[in-house]
Amino acid sequence: MPSLLLSATELSRGFDRGPLFEHLNLEVFSGERIGLVGPNGCGKTTLMKTLAFEEEPDRGSVNRHAGARVAMLEQVPRFKPDTTLREEASSALEELLAAQTELEQVAIELSALTDDNQRPALEARYDRLHALLAHNGAFTIEHRVEGILHGLGFPDSELDRAVETFSGGQKNRLLLARLLLSAPDVMLLDEPTNHLDIATVNWLESYLLNQPQGMIIISHDRAFLDRVANRIIEIGPRGLESYPGNFTHYWRLRRERHEQALKAFEKQQEEIDRQVDYIRRVNYGQLHKQAASRQKQLDKMDRLDRPVLHEGPRIRFGEAGHTGETVLEGVDLTKKYSAPLFRKLSFQIRRGSRIGIVGPNGCGKSTLLKILLGQENADSGEVRTGAHVKVGYYDQQLACLPTGKTLAEAVRPPDQPTYPEQRVRDLLGSFGLEGAQVNQKVDELSGGEKSRVAMAALAARDINTLVLDEPTNHLDLWACDSLEEALRGFPGTVLVVSHDRWFLNRVTDMLIVFNGKGDVEVVHGNWDIYERLVASRVAAAAEKEDRKAAGRPQSSSTAQGGSAPATEASKRKRKYPFRKVPDIEADIDTFEEQKLDLEAALEDPETYRDGRRALEVQEKLADAQTKLAQLYDHWEEAMELNPKI
Repeated sequence: MPSLLLSATELSRGFDRGPLFEHLNLEVFSGERIGLVGPNGCGKTTLMKTLAFEEEPDRGSVNRHAGARVAMLEQVPRFKPDTTLREEASSALEELLAAQTELEQVAIELSALTDDNQRPALEARYDRLHALLAHNGAFTIEHRVEGILHGLGFPDSELDRAVETFSGGQKNRLLLARLLLSAPDVMLLDEPTNHLDIATVNWLESYLLNQPQGMIIISHDRAFLDRVANRIIEIGPRGLESYPGNFTHYWRLRRERHEQALKAFEKQQEEIDRQVDYIRRVNYGQLHKQAASRQKQLDKMDRLDRPVLHEGPRIRFGEAGHTGETVLEGVDLTKKYSAPLFRKLSFQIRRGSRIGIVGPNGCGKSTLLKILLGQENADSGEVRTGAHVKVGYYDQQLACLPTGKTLAEAVRPPDQPTYPEQRVRDLLGSFGLEGAQVNQKVDELSGGEKSRVAMAALAARDINTLVLDEPTNHLDLWACDSLEEALRGFPGTVLVVSHDRWFLNRVTDMLIVFNGKGDVEVVHGNWDIYERLVASRVAAAAEKEDRKAAGRPQSSSTAQGGSAPATEASKRKRKYPFRKVPDIEADIDTFEEQKLDLEAALEDPETYRDGRRALEVQEKLADAQTKLAQLYDHWEEAMELNPKI
């Protein structure tokens, strides 16, 4: 039975511009993994800090229940000087480490004890400490610390490295490690996937799914929320709206609820109009008493407000001019610094394609973009640009935006000084930047607003190829959805670096995948297809190793159809109907050949040009693997139980 850990009652919080939220009520139970979503600036982080007792509400209260410990993921790294990575991570377990030291001291005292009168007290103290440490898994502290640090991407070679030598992103990962190790009863996670590559996010998802605590998670990573969350709470003008299930369920259910609320509102409006019309017609006649009665009913009616469904900006990129069939081509590209980033990389980007570049942090994704754009040189190889290609580049640092200029000045194309003012305003409006914001300085904007200005600037230019480096950073869920729809409708070519799996699934039709060890793979398909391909390879490799360890059964061409007689002790009841061993082996050979053909098809890039064909091949391979597993089991049974011929 889940237990109540944290509750908030009638919370209100505001700043100079007005209330962020009012009269919020919330309960968090053990095992709940709540995704907290809402537009940028709606107060998600402020609410999280209030729940963590880091900020005081203007009104209302927050209560812990059953002695629950509540902790929030820190956003600003603060570490002790001259400490190592391992030491800082272990500091999350200071209480247990102190108890462990005390246990060792008590054990020493017991071993040296000469006064038996003191023994019962020392033994009781030892037993209490031992029970405490055993309950919290303290006897495997070192293993726990190393396991979480490894999961978050820190190799053994870095565990005893000074914390001050790590980058900002690595320090933020260390903050996450400390929170996970401290294992509070309620974990408040504000953007935990920031600074994590896809492999590390996958590990974090699996880790959180196996934890019993209550959690509230703020994240713009929709794939992460889809896998981890079992409840979504949306914060908006009307307070908190709770939705059961994961992100996919929430995204569908919110629209369904809006449609139901809109129908109820419209139905009420029709009834009000009907009653008002009736009152107007009979108010001065013989039925004026009925009119007065109906007017009283109208006055007492609980009027519904027109429901508003929050949606993203109406992003749209311009018409793309025609290019040659081949837009960009890399031929035998090689680049290395202290270690190779990629070797002999070749690929071709055709007109109208949507290419995603993915891989671990620091593997060379942005470097490849810069080489393709001519901003950096490869060590060897060649980049070929097609005819009439006009590139628009969005860099994740937003260095493309001029400082000290207004939004209108930043968006107006530099080679078109007479670009109409109204077109600039309309364009900015389509990206959700309206009214007085048009004359605001770029430097005064938030990260999400700057991102939209940079994209609006691309939309104003005459380009046919979009090159985007982490475009969903800083954008809220609704802006991400709008951007995806805009890119899907863009008639030109898109090349994008992204760690956003939801984005990659919706936008891309080909991936360039870095493994971080200098190897790069070109995959024809989106992220889901790539993950299925990897899973298929892992399953095939495991099966190959299993067969190698167990020994391959004889094929029908060499087997004589017999087996050594089984002793009575080794016999077992039949699981499968009787079949001759050669017949089973013939089926095994058939399905082995079929599996090899399907695996070859999955290795062929042409398979992924047709998404349905790729899924069909993967499903057939899974069926063949399942059938083979049954046939091998049947073969072992037949070898044991069939009579010798």
